[in-house]
Amino acid sequence: MSKNEFMVTLSVPPSIEEAIVDCLLEIESELGFISFPVSAHDHRNEGLSTAEQVTGRQRKIRFQMYLDQAGLTALIARLKSEFKGAGIGYRVIPVIDGGVI
Repeated sequence: MSKNEFMVTLSVPPSIEEAIVDCLLEIESELGFISFPVSAHDHRNEGLSTAEQVTGRQRKIRFQMYLDQAGLTALIARLKSEFKGAGIGYRVIPVIDGGVI
């Protein structure tokens, strides 16, 4: 792993999953990305259906990818431009070490 590498995690509403996949495929890093379904739990009920309020969970799609600083900057700028107001949550974590064993 190179220095200044970051892991980006996106939590995306299922309704825009395919659009996010298309976006990430266009800018994917050499390591690609992963996606998987998750349940989001939050005390705020904003935007939740009645069923989601009752069960206490909301379906999301989680994407994770590794990027260098330039790729990270480009990704966040593109998401903010193309998906403004879409409810995408994101986290950026510096990568200390990694590889394949």
